[in-house]
Amino acid sequence: MKLHNVKVYPSKVHLAREDQLAWKMAEVAADKVEVTEEVIEMIGNRIIDNASVALAAINRTPVANARSQALAHPRDKGATVFGISNNQKFEAEWATWANGTAVRELDMHDTFLAADYSHPGDNIPAILATAQQCGKNGKDLCRGIATAYEMQINLVKAICLHKHKKDHIAHLAPAAAAGIGTLLDLPTETIYQSIQQAVHVAFATRQSRKGEISSWKAYAPAHGTKLALEAVDRAMRGEKSPSPIYEGEDSVIAYMLDGAAGAYSVPLPEAGEAKGAILESYTKEHSAEYQAQALIDLAFKMKSRIKNTQDISSIVLHTSHHTHYVIGTGANDPQKFDPKASRETLDHSIMYIFAVALEDGTWHHVNSYTPERANRPSTVALWKKISTKEDAEWTARYHDADPKKKAFGARVEITLSNGEKIVDELARANAHPAGAKPFKRTDYAKKFLSLTADIVEKAEQDRFLTMIDKLPRLTWEEIANLNVIVPESKLLCAKRDTRGIF
Repeated sequence: MKLHNVKVYPSKVHLAREDQLAWKMAEVAADKVEVTEEVIEMIGNRIIDNASVALAAINRTPVANARSQALAHPRDKGATVFGISNNQKFEAEWATWANGTAVRELDMHDTFLAADYSHPGDNIPAILATAQQCGKNGKDLCRGIATAYEMQINLVKAICLHKHKKDHIAHLAPAAAAGIGTLLDLPTETIYQSIQQAVHVAFATRQSRKGEISSWKAYAPAHGTKLALEAVDRAMRGEKSPSPIYEGEDSVIAYMLDGAAGAYSVPLPEAGEAKGAILESYTKEHSAEYQAQALIDLAFKMKSRIKNTQDISSIVLHTSHHTHYVIGTGANDPQKFDPKASRETLDHSIMYIFAVALEDGTWHHVNSYTPERANRPSTVALWKKISTKEDAEWTARYHDADPKKKAFGARVEITLSNGEKIVDELARANAHPAGAKPFKRTDYAKKFLSLTADIVEKAEQDRFLTMIDKLPRLTWEEIANLNVIVPESKLLCAKRDTRGIF
């Protein structure tokens, strides 16, 4: 890996494109380095993971509505949409929209946390849809996905968006553009223009993840990758983009991030170096914000030491800066204590999540968030006794550059009404690569079979998992059918409707 220094330059200083971050990213994307077997295995895991959570959410309102919009844009030899028959194909950008929303809805797929936040699996729907529409094979698909993960994870390591209240899709969109560029074997110049356009249009505020969190949280990544796909199409037609998008006097760094004095060091692979950043990402066993994963596991463990939660006087979660300020009491969001809050808000309230996990000793992607569950009097009472505090040690562990030392957990102090204290801690979720029970291919398959059991027929489950096992050897005809079909009788919005404009 090589560190690239990135800063703002005044317009009077000509910055050669070869010295611009977008060009350096494009060079990496255009590098025809082979994808390692280990990375291919993880790409397969991530495709299974995406399908698992997408199908589990297939009839939730945001997903059904995104699908209904996609159904209004059919195309011969286009891309597939989750749940819909492979005999029907749709415009790649609208398949990206529908599938990306489905993947994101339950907040249960992969994550990478560093200077900023990310769900790099959000790249996959756009790259797969493009592969299907453009007749690419399994090997091409793996190369494209490996690039997208490489770009997003390395941007997340170096550039903090959250500090400036910008949403994380600002790193997702250029990553998707780069991944599509690799998939299509585009020249460096075209990828460069695509990345710049994707960056330019993808910046949005974090209000989508603040206060009363709405369904837009599920739509936002799909919107970013749809914009990226359109940016690539535009660049392939010879159009140019705002330049230099990162380093310019009026660029995103100058006016949306650290300002004119801002400087970053972005790591990228050197020429000929394999792209392995996907191996640093980690999935979710539980349907909740990633920083809650270890705390859910810890709540399960601590439950056995508490006879009655009504005996609890207070619970303090000593944790990292990000956990405290994003999903903890440091966010100063009263909605995080509101039993009538949306599911999207509840899955970003560690106080609610810890209360339910401690009471139930289990977690379910639907049952743990129902209005009845959130309004249970004992839960509401316990919920209000929970607070978070930033701990410098946990913040340092959160930001540790060594993946083997990086941790996203907390130390929990439970004080009982008699003054007794119960204290425990957990650094990483059980499913984390360095956790107690790291997820392997069998675990991903189990997650898929469990989450799709009530909606996907066994023969279809088996067909999909068998395709993943031979992913790099799939022909373009097989890639065109890399999808999971749901019987129409079990699918909302299975046909085009006329409720909207499309």
